[in-house]
Amino acid sequence: MVAGAGVQGADLDDALFARLPTGRMTWAVGAVFADRPRLAALQTRLADRIAPADNLVYLGNILGGGRDVLGTLRELLLFRCRLLADRCGDDAGAIAFVRGSQEHMWLKLLQLHLAARPREVLDWMLAQGVGATLEAYGGRVPEAVVAANGGSLALSRYVSRLRVAMQAHDGHRQLLSALKRAAYTADNGLLFVSAGLDPNLPPASQDDNFWWNDAGFSRLDSPYAGFARVVRGFDGSHRGVNETPVAVTLDGGCGFGGQLVAGAFDASGALVDRIEV
Repeated sequence: MVAGAGVQGADLDDALFARLPTGRMTWAVGAVFADRPRLAALQTRLADRIAPADNLVYLGNILGGGRDVLGTLRELLLFRCRLLADRCGDDAGAIAFVRGSQEHMWLKLLQLHLAARPREVLDWMLAQGVGATLEAYGGRVPEAVVAANGGSLALSRYVSRLRVAMQAHDGHRQLLSALKRAAYTADNGLLFVSAGLDPNLPPASQDDNFWWNDAGFSRLDSPYAGFARVVRGFDGSHRGVNETPVAVTLDGGCGFGGQLVAGAFDASGALVDRIEV
């Protein structure tokens, strides 16, 4: 039995979850991992297919393993501005950004001076790929290690420099501050997550499961928490588009030598279109 069955949209905090309008197409973009050329190519093709009334959800892990974190965010923000220019009516679709593990780690790195064991936390995050984002904003891994070993004052100063460097790029702080834990259609048809969940917990109690619990997502064999389908953008095995009656994965291995995938879901939750670049 799945916990949280029958959850209603009113049960979810709008500050944490993005509520999407119903009765229209919803496009979802899988994990990017800072592969700017593939994101640019996908968004060029998406621009010809997405309508002003369609929803658009980016499923996290925009940052991370690729070589062009700053260029990737620039492409993303410019495309968002382009879409918003055509979304002036009352029937406009929503544009939402879901937090992935890479974004989660970067935001936690900016609070590293508050950690009880900062060096251990830093080492773990570096092993998960946060170094690419750190260096994109002018940091260096050896300097970060020295700061983590140097006490709370030295680490606080180092983190402050990273925060200032991020704020120097227009829109970056605002975008990363607006990330949601998950997104869902207001009729409970679709739930969009970054990478995973625990089938035995309701959405409001998932916390880190949305970013790390790949195994839990793989166990979904019945509708979760009243949603017809759950869609994610990252699979640790990068198995491409994988679809079951209750779950869909959109991960072609972008950032790891594979393709970037976007899928379109109609109002009933059916996957009716896709783009792979």
